[in-house]
Amino acid sequence: MLTYPDIDPVAFQLGPLKVHWYGLMYLIGFAAAWLLGRWRASRSGPGPGAGWTTAMVDDVVFYSVIGVIAGGRLGYMLFYGYDQILANPLNALKVWEGGMSFHGGLIGVLIAIGLFARKYQLKYFQVGDFVAPLVPLGLFAGRIGNFINGELWGHATWVPWAMQLPCVRFPEYCAGLPAGAEFSPPLHPSQLYEAGLEGLVLFAVLWWFSSRPRPIMAVSGLFLLLYGLFRFVVEFVRQPDAHIGYLAFDWLTMGQLLTLPMLLAGALLLALAYGQRGSSRSTDRATG
Repeated sequence: MLTYPDIDPVAFQLGPLKVHWYGLMYLIGFAAAWLLGRWRASRSGPGPGAGWTTAMVDDVVFYSVIGVIAGGRLGYMLFYGYDQILANPLNALKVWEGGMSFHGGLIGVLIAIGLFARKYQLKYFQVGDFVAPLVPLGLFAGRIGNFINGELWGHATWVPWAMQLPCVRFPEYCAGLPAGAEFSPPLHPSQLYEAGLEGLVLFAVLWWFSSRPRPIMAVSGLFLLLYGLFRFVVEFVRQPDAHIGYLAFDWLTMGQLLTLPMLLAGALLLALAYGQRGSSRSTDRATG
């Protein structure tokens, strides 16, 4: 059993300005996407970066940053924190306090991809397939930010890697314990599960999958399908938001509900991608 390393959420302070680890993790994620995209675009010959220039990568990352931040924050407020907006609309601007929705950020990026594709006269999924493998390292960094913030913990468990939280910082997880208790019951570090699956595993699979020619929509479809699967599974050990709870069956969470369309969309895109390729091959044989 492990004890949570009580990390100060503030990385450093410059006068009155506090720089939070959570915000730095987003910067790291954006930087990783930019560097990986530029590396692929700089490779000569056919490949996943064919037809892309480093200037285009700069542009699409800029569009995506705006989409992630605006969509992620607004999505969180609409899906999980609507009561905070009602209490004070300015809460929507307090990104540094945490509270970003992946699903809201995804919607923001989807809109950004559409605007970028229109600007450069590209097919939507030409852009989506290039961008998808660049995303998971950002997801990894974001989940590490959640861990440092001490949010999104899992259910109580006795697995050897479970973590106990100091009651001084996390009194909400020590409710019901005897007075003077120092630590919470051991909990699943579900942020680290998500960092590993949605971040590292998803990146490795997508980077390998996209390194060879694939039918259009296949990379985007695989991203949606695998992220949806990983998120849906981890939600079973992650505590639901206290102000929302379970939506149905004593296990369905808001995260799972929002993830279901991703699973369906991912499976549909993969079916369309490989169905079109199969149809084109059949046509080639018939006319050959």
